[in-house]
Amino acid sequence: MIRHIVFFSAPPGGDVVAIRDGLMALAEIPFSTHFEVALNRKVDPLCDQIDVVVYAEFPDEAALAAYKAHPTYDATTRAVRPLRELRFSADFPAQP
Repeated sequence: MIRHIVFFSAPPGGDVVAIRDGLMALAEIPFSTHFEVALNRKVDPLCDQIDVVVYAEFPDEAALAAYKAHPTYDATTRAVRPLRELRFSADFPAQP
């Protein structure tokens, strides 16, 4: 299983809810076994810069690649990019 985590921040005065709502379109892509988008609770005293988190699980690398190649992924990226400031992504295999 591959875990896919992406962190987003809004620029100062940006619309965090619009970023979250825009990213929800990714849930329509059928290749994940688990998918969620959430607002960060910002309770970590060392870092509160992350506003929105996307978390997904994929059965294998092929499913993750198909997700990223899906037209909805491209459309969502184009819609959200102007709304966000930072984007950090990590894909890693789950430990058994």
